[in-house]
Amino acid sequence: MRCLVTGASGYVGGRLVPELLAAGYGVRCLARTPAKLRDHPWADRVEVVAGDVTDPQSLRGAMTGVDVAYYLVHAMTGGRDFESSDRAAATAFGEQARACGVRRIVYLGGLTPRGVPRERLSPHLRSRAEVGQILRSCGVPTAELRAAVIIGSGSASFEMLRYLTERLPVMVTPRWVSTRVQPIAVRDVLHYLVGCARLPDEVNRRFDIGGPEVTTYRGMMRGYAAVAGLPRRVIVPVPALTPRLSSHWIGLVTPVPPSVARPLTDSLRHEVVCQDRGIAAHVPDPPQGLTDVTQALRLALRRIREAQVATRWSSASVPGAPSDPLPTDPNWAGGSLYTDQRTRTVAASPGALWRVVEGIGGENGWYSFPLAWTVRGLVDRLVGGVGLRRGRRDARRLRVGDSLDFWRVEEIEPGSLLRLRAEMRLPGLAWLELTVGRDDRGRTRYGQRAVFHPHGLLGHLYWWAVSPFHALVFGGMARNIARTAARASRE
Repeated sequence: MRCLVTGASGYVGGRLVPELLAAGYGVRCLARTPAKLRDHPWADRVEVVAGDVTDPQSLRGAMTGVDVAYYLVHAMTGGRDFESSDRAAATAFGEQARACGVRRIVYLGGLTPRGVPRERLSPHLRSRAEVGQILRSCGVPTAELRAAVIIGSGSASFEMLRYLTERLPVMVTPRWVSTRVQPIAVRDVLHYLVGCARLPDEVNRRFDIGGPEVTTYRGMMRGYAAVAGLPRRVIVPVPALTPRLSSHWIGLVTPVPPSVARPLTDSLRHEVVCQDRGIAAHVPDPPQGLTDVTQALRLALRRIREAQVATRWSSASVPGAPSDPLPTDPNWAGGSLYTDQRTRTVAASPGALWRVVEGIGGENGWYSFPLAWTVRGLVDRLVGGVGLRRGRRDARRLRVGDSLDFWRVEEIEPGSLLRLRAEMRLPGLAWLELTVGRDDRGRTRYGQRAVFHPHGLLGHLYWWAVSPFHALVFGGMARNIARTAARASRE
């Protein structure tokens, strides 16, 4: 059986692929940028095709010869027209699946509250429900799995829960912390997704999926505190914090930006509890049973502490973030390019220097003027950007597509090149390129190049406004990276 996975660079999709492979299925991944999947440990075992769910022609090519198509793409953040984009993508996906003879569609959506009129649902939850309806009506049998809060290392819900609990021993919280919710562990979500591949053809319906417990966000925060060995948290709900205010409050305290926190908090305004267990008649529970909340939190925390986070909520690119590749033509005709270029000879082996380069960001920081980086991250958060606190998926290793604070790994050549593309809010496009090599005398050489392509007059003004600080920020960065590598070589 051959399966098509969309959203393979995302949080759930990136974890589903190895589960399908382990079950013996052939896997094809549809990706707008196939290079983003290049460094995944399963990349050499799957077929990757370039395409987009909004492009019928690329969908047709991707679905040819496919038995089961997984629809795991959503506009978690986006502009005002994200609902129409979701609608168009789901329509194209369903039409092409029918035309190509796909046997089944499996879709992961959101659990909608019982008895709440459609117009009162949050826009994102309303769109999830509409996508499910479109797919179930397309003529291809569709299993629509609807989940509430997904708990797993790196999930946006877990990161929000984790940082709120760790950083605030006393919390003044929104009312939604007392709303009843039925969370589910990501391992159980994957179990159901894989199991749905073999559903009978006559099954075309929605399935609520959830863990064995109904709790509240307050209960999960206190549960996390217990699992993490923290003192019991004092939680005081107040009515004044609306979902919009809540999302900004979460953005200030956690790495989850308001644009991602908003749909999460919106979905918690109403009780989200499974209304039926129809899935059990078709996909039995895992042999060890469904994972309870305490065990799900414990597993997620252990994977973070052991640096075994396979994917994170930030695995998918931020909508609206720049995605243009770095111009490589030295006589590029696309406009002005500003650069800040620095090199240093390093008293360390290339391997020692590379370990410092690949470990940059996250807890290790950026090796220069920490206050400047912190302020830049805060400013980015205030204007709606991702900020500096996304951190790293892995403390030691990077792969193409990884988010790295307010950068994303655009290219990596182990031992020699790390290129980062900026995802902070800028009046232009920016890259930071770090290289390791040897000079003509055989000495270890560190290269660093910042590139900025301004957009309009504001972009030019921005570059000239910040350029006086480059010696302090970029110069200090090159100097301190070289010193750190040299020191590590002597130890």
